[in-house]
Amino acid sequence: MSHSKTEDFHNQRPLKFVLRKDEITGDEYDGQLRVEMSCGHAVDPGSLTAWCRSLMDQGHFKLCCPADINGEKCGAQWPYPEVRQCAVLNDTEQYQFEQKLALLAARSYCDFKECPSCKSLVERKELTTIRVLCTVCTSTLRATYEFCWQCLRAWKGAGTPSDHCANVGCKDPNLEVLASCTTKDLPGSEICACPSIRACPTCGLLIEHKEKCKYVVCSRCQVEFCFACLELARACQATKAGAWFKCCAKPLAPRQTHIPVWSRQGGGLWGDEVNTGHREQSHTPTV
Repeated sequence: MSHSKTEDFHNQRPLKFVLRKDEITGDEYDGQLRVEMSCGHAVDPGSLTAWCRSLMDQGHFKLCCPADINGEKCGAQWPYPEVRQCAVLNDTEQYQFEQKLALLAARSYCDFKECPSCKSLVERKELTTIRVLCTVCTSTLRATYEFCWQCLRAWKGAGTPSDHCANVGCKDPNLEVLASCTTKDLPGSEICACPSIRACPTCGLLIEHKEKCKYVVCSRCQVEFCFACLELARACQATKAGAWFKCCAKPLAPRQTHIPVWSRQGGGLWGDEVNTGHREQSHTPTV
């Protein structure tokens, strides 16, 4: 930790300082006071800043504690105001953090992308079409400017096909991921050769199965579903009473060739599914 940042840290409003190791880096106590976070773990302002930056670089907008507890992560979510204070973020860092957190959160809950021309954020209101109008460019250029939601290039072709425009090579890269991902046996079950990446059947987010059971919770829409048959967890369990953990009533779903479009107007998207008590967390793969 830099000397200047240490001095700034001690000038903040009173916090609880402890003589303990840094739970982020694992560095033992070396005479340097560390702050105790709301979850009870001690951190150094510099390592806290670096850890939160790494989370945002991976696409996470929830800032959670990585402290090890008997081989498991603490996982407690830190409110941003707490991070801002304990990490002693300067004005520039605050601006960077807040801009990135807002963008990441919006990308998770809203359907928008950058216009390829003006780079402004455009929300797609008609979720069944990939031909999108940029009102900023249209106003600036005084001519209609549309781009392809899929290949992010100026729109070419007539009509509004749902799967491609007339630009060469226009195709959904997520479908290629689904078609080429490896297969795996799901732990604790009788299910073999299951695609390791699925599109959430509710919102379409790509999810890679890492470990634990066949039930996963989508990090975007919070709906729990079966990674094998792609039914909602509640439906899968209801049709296989007493043995739903090991197998499904339905056959293993094949590789997906279509990505669902998330209709946020529907109900049941915010965690009202059955809790199994042993669930895999979702991960967005880097492709």
